[in-house]
Amino acid sequence: MKIMFKKPPSSPAPPPDRSTHIRFSALCAGYPGRPVLRQVSADIGKMTMTALVGPNGSGKSTLLGVLAGVIKPTSGDLLRSGDRPPAFVPQRGAVGDALPLTVRQTVEMGRWGDRGPWRRLTARDHGTVNAALDRLAIGDLAPRQLGELSGGQRQRALIAQALAQESDLLLLDEPTTGLDPEARESIGTLLTTLVTEGATVIQATHDLATARTADTCLLLQDGHLTGQGDPDQVLTTAALAGA
Repeated sequence: MKIMFKKPPSSPAPPPDRSTHIRFSALCAGYPGRPVLRQVSADIGKMTMTALVGPNGSGKSTLLGVLAGVIKPTSGDLLRSGDRPPAFVPQRGAVGDALPLTVRQTVEMGRWGDRGPWRRLTARDHGTVNAALDRLAIGDLAPRQLGELSGGQRQRALIAQALAQESDLLLLDEPTTGLDPEARESIGTLLTTLVTEGATVIQATHDLATARTADTCLLLQDGHLTGQGDPDQVLTTAALAGA
């Protein structure tokens, strides 16, 4: 899949090779009257874990939104391999507590991309939803209202919804923020397992311990990409002090 956005005249971006899942070049994006991303470029390999690190307001969530297709860049190139759209897990605060949805209904929404919101789910769809619930160990919570859950349980439901999309690209915005250590470890282990099974995972995180376990780290500051590569080389004392 190739998605092109208007950019100033320049040499065309080369197509990604077989080992590259996403390539973005000179991406700029933001909101009316407030630019956020400024000329951001990087390659993200297939079957890798990438950590987006940076202070609040650095552009992590905006970059995830662009990669997910929910935010349109003002300029730049984005090339993505694969035939299915990415699965996006926003911050828990972006999902209202008052939504009258059960856990099962929340996960079933992950099938809407294939089935549409108004068509009945097939037996295969229900099997996919059940598998996602079981994978996150929340099958017993299926009839519960989403707003009744603890932070960790709710995050599991949102990740289960993403798994139900059966995408090979998973984008997560602060998936473990505010969770207890056991929940953080459980979700971290799951994400690592998904990578070994063929998924590409990109997560924004403030947790440097989590970021250091990633294959690649992108360090953002004021909308600029100030470092990328091996976490041990990117997350240096000097670089973090500057950020």
